Amino acid sequence: RSAMAGSRRGGDEEACRVGLLDGHGGAKKDDWQVVDGGEGSSKLGRRVLEESKKLWVIVAPAMFSRIVTFSMNVITQAFAGHLGDLELAAISIANTVVVGFSFGLMLGMASALETLCGQAFGAKKYHMMGIYMQRSWIVLLGCAVLLLPMYFFAEDVLLLTGQSPELSAMAGRVSVWFIPLHFSFALLFPLQRFLQCQMKNFVSAAASGVALCVHLLVSWLFITRFQFGLVGIALTLNFSWWATFAMLFAYVACGGCPDTWHGFSVEAFADIWEFVKLSAASGVMLWPGELVLQGTHLADREPQGRGYCGGCALHLHDY
Repeated sequence: RSAMAGSRRGGDEEACRVGLLDGHGGAKKDDWQVVDGGEGSSKLGRRVLEESKKLWVIVAPAMFSRIVTFSMNVITQAFAGHLGDLELAAISIANTVVVGFSFGLMLGMASALETLCGQAFGAKKYHMMGIYMQRSWIVLLGCAVLLLPMYFFAEDVLLLTGQSPELSAMAGRVSVWFIPLHFSFALLFPLQRFLQCQMKNFVSAAASGVALCVHLLVSWLFITRFQFGLVGIALTLNFSWWATFAMLFAYVACGGCPDTWHGFSVEAFADIWEFVKLSAASGVMLWPGELVLQGTHLADREPQGRGYCGGCALHLHDY
């Protein structure tokens, strides 16, 4: 009996040395044995270094993509400043309040895809990842349609919040031109999550880098060279965001994700209501932060809008 007890205790001690997060059901015994002296410290240091490298492979491209996306807004604000203070304020409030209203909600709704695609990838049901992305497209496109009144009646909404008639009218006109940008969110956000769950963040980073260069060139052409004014500023953002989506979708459709993308399927329409509920819950979690930012902009009623451009820096928290 004592021998059996000793054996059981030995087995329990051995089980305690097994790593819980190993992808193959358990860590190697040598990795978790207690080692005295400098050997244990060197092993720990090597493991920390290895895990840090794996983390930065995922994080660094994602950080670059977010910074590039924010830089597009900064470039847009900079070119708008050359048109005048009122134009800068109109672009700022249209981009941050009106567009930001839908941006925060749809970004949060697209985050539901991270959970589902992560589960499908872990279960090796790779084809379901493409189905989930298409369902997310359907849900977010429907949400984008429901949010359209915010763009069409932006002037009236801004007047109700106490903004000046001149600023409200100009921001309302610009908001209508931002509708293509609004619909790009519904397609781009799920596509980015789809690639992220496959650890293909470098693809998004590369596309974002190209889009930034294109955005800078198009902004110079439309605003400085052709002098399209406020409409040109809206068109530059529309073009750059849709260019990013086009590059990423071309990568996926042309064989970049052979296991997870098998083309469009009618399966995407199955269980839509369950997907809507999950997406709505994810969107509500992120949306309040965006509403706080919008309140910051609406609190400044100065017609020349210098306070608006200062508040644009707060938009970095989304990226």
